[in-house]
Amino acid sequence: MLLLIPIFFGTVYLADLNSSTGSLLGIQTVTWFYLTIVNVIVHQFIVWFVFRFQLVYKLFSRLFGKYDLIIWGFIFFPFLILRPVLTLMTGISDFQSLYEISMISATIGVLLLIPAFYTLFSVYKYFGLKRALGGDHFLDKYRNMPLVREGMFKYSSDAMYLFAFLLFWAIGIFTGSRVALSLALFQHSYIWVHMYCTEEPDMREIYG
Repeated sequence: MLLLIPIFFGTVYLADLNSSTGSLLGIQTVTWFYLTIVNVIVHQFIVWFVFRFQLVYKLFSRLFGKYDLIIWGFIFFPFLILRPVLTLMTGISDFQSLYEISMISATIGVLLLIPAFYTLFSVYKYFGLKRALGGDHFLDKYRNMPLVREGMFKYSSDAMYLFAFLLFWAIGIFTGSRVALSLALFQHSYIWVHMYCTEEPDMREIYG
């Protein structure tokens, strides 16, 4: 929470919301911005809560038995999908507030999409959705699997955090939106808070 405060206020400052006059579907850019922020914060809080209480108390397994990971997927994925959707809606509502779209900006956006999408493909093909959901918090079989070193994970074990979040930067660049780029910075910074404050301690506990 302490790390969230400076990240949040820094994002608000960079977004310069007072100068945002755009809208989409009758909703102001400022509202899209805060909807995105709230979704991200709630998402990561829920992940922290479920991971920690499942790890310590087997909460989901006690409540849902063999369906624990399935139920968790139904909770997790809507928040995950909303991240790029809301960021895109914000970018469209704030279209070209920072610069006009050009061939250069479009090329940069495409170059960022390549590692982002390849990472998502690598998660699906080599890592598996259930394991990516935090399967090692739920089932022992995931704890006994070797580390993934294929696809984008060949270049970094933290590929999901390092490369997949380039998707949000691409959205901001494609729309030329100052607010969307600020949201990309917020999401990419805040996911590393999750990495170091939730994921890494849990991995030490699970894998020793």
